[in-house]
Amino acid sequence: MLVAIALTAVMSAAAVAAHRSAFEDVEDAAALEALAGNPAIRTLFGEPAALDDPGGFAVWRTGTALAVVLAVWGLLAATRITRGEEDAGRWDVLLAGRVPVTTVVAHHVAVLAAVQLAAGTAAFAALVASGASARGAAVHGAGLALCGVFFAAVGAMTAQVFASRGSASGAAVTFLGVGLLAKMVADGVPALEWMRWLTPFGLTALTRPYDGARLGPLLPLAAACLALAITAVTVSGRRDIRGGCLRPTSGRAPGLRLLGSVQGFAVRRTLRPLAAWSAGVGAYYLLIGVLALSMTAFLTDNPNFAELAAQAGFAGLGTVRGYASTLFALLAVPAGTFAAVRLAALAADEAGRRLTLLFAQPVTRTRLLFGEITAVCGGVVVLVTVAGLATWAGTQAAGADLGLAAALAGAWNVLPIAFLCLGAGVLALGWTPRAVALVGSLPAAGGFLLKVLADSSGLPKWVAQLSPFTHLAAVPDAAAHWPASLLMVAVAVLATGFGAVGYRLRDLHV
Repeated sequence: MLVAIALTAVMSAAAVAAHRSAFEDVEDAAALEALAGNPAIRTLFGEPAALDDPGGFAVWRTGTALAVVLAVWGLLAATRITRGEEDAGRWDVLLAGRVPVTTVVAHHVAVLAAVQLAAGTAAFAALVASGASARGAAVHGAGLALCGVFFAAVGAMTAQVFASRGSASGAAVTFLGVGLLAKMVADGVPALEWMRWLTPFGLTALTRPYDGARLGPLLPLAAACLALAITAVTVSGRRDIRGGCLRPTSGRAPGLRLLGSVQGFAVRRTLRPLAAWSAGVGAYYLLIGVLALSMTAFLTDNPNFAELAAQAGFAGLGTVRGYASTLFALLAVPAGTFAAVRLAALAADEAGRRLTLLFAQPVTRTRLLFGEITAVCGGVVVLVTVAGLATWAGTQAAGADLGLAAALAGAWNVLPIAFLCLGAGVLALGWTPRAVALVGSLPAAGGFLLKVLADSSGLPKWVAQLSPFTHLAAVPDAAAHWPASLLMVAVAVLATGFGAVGYRLRDLHV
């Protein structure tokens, strides 16, 4: 919660500072106009508006990214503290009293909404403190807050519909992905601009905080938030405790595939989430490949934006190989997060006592853990391979010069960082099982954020050296940095071993 709020404030202030350092001359106006007319830029980052204003530039550069961060946090927190806590039996004593489940759900949704409002307030305060207009900052902060509240309500709603936390989170994330894709299509295709009204990300963008500051699009978004929250609370009172509105079908033959061994069980647990993650990552990198020529041509013609990207850690975007190398570096974030989330699912199953019968068998916890680690490693390799293949397919469709071997090399280059996340996740599983997802995602998500802040804020060089992304070579534009990659893998192995020792020695976490 505090991390999301702090990130909202820091990114907003940093974007205002970046505008002042990158666009000081009047001559930059032509480059700004070119930016607004480039379809690739509009698709990836949204429709630019009021880029001559520091606040408008900050909204364009960070608005969608921050909305996604708050949305993901909101929906995952909603499914965790409602469906997850209920499934784990931590609500049993509370619900055995005079407090109905509707009241419990309503209070949790209210707290989540308050956190999102605090994040919006943080964005407002950061923009105003950086010198941006207060009116535009207020509209932007309100849009971010309502977008976060909307997806927190979506998470609360799916938690009532589905009987498991995984299904509820998956449905909510799918809804988010569809909404984000709809906004990207609407931004890139003028004939489909009306689709912005169908997604909270689009409604937030329509406010144009520093180009008219329109409050109209926030009204249907606020109404949708209220309707979803009320529906979630109402539906919670019409289902069984620890159950969902959608009940599993009865009479179906049991699926016994991959249940004959511990390793097979780990693979079975990984397959469905891997398919969902691969679909999302593959779709994004297919789009990246299709836009390769347009993006590189634009940045070649507008060196100011290439310089701004370099300041933020995205250098070499003027060629297709450099563009692919930069975007492949981002792949480490979803790949590492996937590894952390899968280990967090193992910790959640342990805490929810869903592994009790398995632990009662002649199967050691170490064997179970390494079966899971092997499955997650395989899943990470598949995920980055899908991204490489999708990027290659997109570049071939657009006529860009990027070979299959180069695309796969660029994708596989991020594996050491993903393995660092895996090692950090195992370390947390062994010694602090409640923080597996947070600790496991730090090398990727935290490392990337640290590098961006260090590059764009003029921090000492040693700060950037703490990020694994600093030591990642720009493959396929350059040769792989094998010493750094091998060192990261070695650190991951050590963390995994130390975490496995803790996992074997500690008591079961319930």
